[in-house]
Amino acid sequence: MIKMVKLKVKLGDITKEKVDAIVNAANTTLLGGGGVDGAIHRAAGPALNVACARFHGCSTGEARITPGFELPARYIIHTPGPIWQGGNHGEATLLANSYRNSLKLAIENDCQTVAFPSISTGVYAYPLAQAAQIAVKTIQTVLKQQPQLEVTMVCFDSKTYQAYLDALNEK
Repeated sequence: MIKMVKLKVKLGDITKEKVDAIVNAANTTLLGGGGVDGAIHRAAGPALNVACARFHGCSTGEARITPGFELPARYIIHTPGPIWQGGNHGEATLLANSYRNSLKLAIENDCQTVAFPSISTGVYAYPLAQAAQIAVKTIQTVLKQQPQLEVTMVCFDSKTYQAYLDALNEK
């Protein structure tokens, strides 16, 4: 019997998640920044910057993986999401790629549990409801092909949590 995998949504601090991999909503330098990116870099410790510097950046929608260092997660998957520019500059495709490519790296590294933040909805200003729909649809598509995965959306605040619950309930 195949275990049914659910996409879960929870309110919390992604840096505290005990999972195989947490996803970092990184910038293209991968060298830390504000929001969840800064929080992950602070919690993981200075070795994370050294590991990220070796990549010489990462294009929007792509992903890179590092050890979790001082985090309870085994790995950190870094993905720069798109900056919102009105919706006519490929933002939806780039955002879906961030989720898809992060999950691809998780699978390639034998991860079974993955925690995501809400990518691009902070300082990158992606409209929350649209971003949540893209995230849920993309993750669920991957989960259909990868039943061993367990994915949790870890939302920092109640507004984000509600947007992801709404997106999940639309399915």
